[in-house]
Amino acid sequence: MQQSALALKPATRIIPHLVDTLFLGTAIWMIALLHDIPISESWLTAKIGGLIAYIVLGVIAMRTAAREARSVPAFLAALLVFGWVLSVAVSKSPLGFFAG
Repeated sequence: MQQSALALKPATRIIPHLVDTLFLGTAIWMIALLHDIPISESWLTAKIGGLIAYIVLGVIAMRTAAREARSVPAFLAALLVFGWVLSVAVSKSPLGFFAG
């Protein structure tokens, strides 16, 4: 957002995609380990849906960094969704931290 020289470095532009790919790969691996479709496990369906929302929000935040009006809310929403996905994973409840 501050037009940092670090933001233009190749590693800074590639690493987020690697992390997102790792997250998606892990979700697919979990589905394969369970030998089941995620719809039968509501918490897993919620977690994968949240993961996709997190990735989309992250892309919006990073692609609109020059236009701060959309990038900051997208970044904050991505952090909230990421925290919710973590709470779903820990509690095994599709509501996550909204359950309590």
